[in-house]
Amino acid sequence: MSSMAFAFMITVAVAGVLYVFVYPMFSGERRAEQRLKDISAEDIQAKRNRKGADTGASRRQQVEDSLKQLEARQKNVKNPPIEIRLQQAGLSISKKRFYIYSALLGVFVFVFMYLFSSMGLLVAVPAAAVAGFGLPRWLVNFWKKKREGKFIKELPTAIDIITRGVKAGLPIGDCIRIVANETVEPVRGEFRQIAEGQAVGMSLSEAASKMYDRVPLPESNFFGIVLTIQQQAGGNLSEALGNLSRVLRERKKMKDKINAMSMEAKASAGIIAALPFAVMILVYLTSPGYIELLWTTPTGRVLLAGSGVWMSMGVLVMRRMINFDF
Repeated sequence: MSSMAFAFMITVAVAGVLYVFVYPMFSGERRAEQRLKDISAEDIQAKRNRKGADTGASRRQQVEDSLKQLEARQKNVKNPPIEIRLQQAGLSISKKRFYIYSALLGVFVFVFMYLFSSMGLLVAVPAAAVAGFGLPRWLVNFWKKKREGKFIKELPTAIDIITRGVKAGLPIGDCIRIVANETVEPVRGEFRQIAEGQAVGMSLSEAASKMYDRVPLPESNFFGIVLTIQQQAGGNLSEALGNLSRVLRERKKMKDKINAMSMEAKASAGIIAALPFAVMILVYLTSPGYIELLWTTPTGRVLLAGSGVWMSMGVLVMRRMINFDF
């Protein structure tokens, strides 16, 4: 009996070992379990991929919408009204006062040319039109370009200040206020308006994008785009602003290089445009009676007017050839 019991126990032990270690290899249970694990892992990874794809698509859509809004705003400021141009030039006068000053200047020039010119209305009316309509707007555009030049020069420095402040752990609002207090005009005034816009509840991207309305330059538009994309899609703000500062400095270097290369053509155009006037003055000093026929006789006046028109056309053509839109 003892031998039979021992044999039975040995048989049960071997059968248990075979059932535990050998049976799953032939029954397919282990393969089924592995397959279930693989399917579960694939489902989890697919869900993660779909979630990441949805998030990426959402971010891309937000960035595209922001860029479309900025492009639409850029198209709207190409031909702004006179009050916007006065603001872009840094002038604090109103539109009504601007028109009053223009009218007074036109009237003054009309009276002066009518009283002291021998040609009377023939000269007084065109001169008054130029003084009342052309000269004030030319001055506004001149001051606007001068202000934009100062802004381009100081903007990379302001962005560097913001970049260093963000890297040091300061909030970007505090960095903008530092720029608004420590830099020079016109950058100081523009960033002060951004800080004031945030103080009244505007978002940072909206306040920064409005700077392009006051300073219609690609550089200010780039700054608004960077802040808008960072707010919509996230990312490293200090790195984005550092790259923007480097791009702005490279653009300025390229612009200076283009100006240096085109300076020879500009000097030639200036000499060619000034040559007829120099010859006229020299001839008048040596032989006054010979050159006076141009403004004392009807034929000479017609020739003088035609020469002025052709010279103006030539100067404009040369100016178009040597000015590069960068």
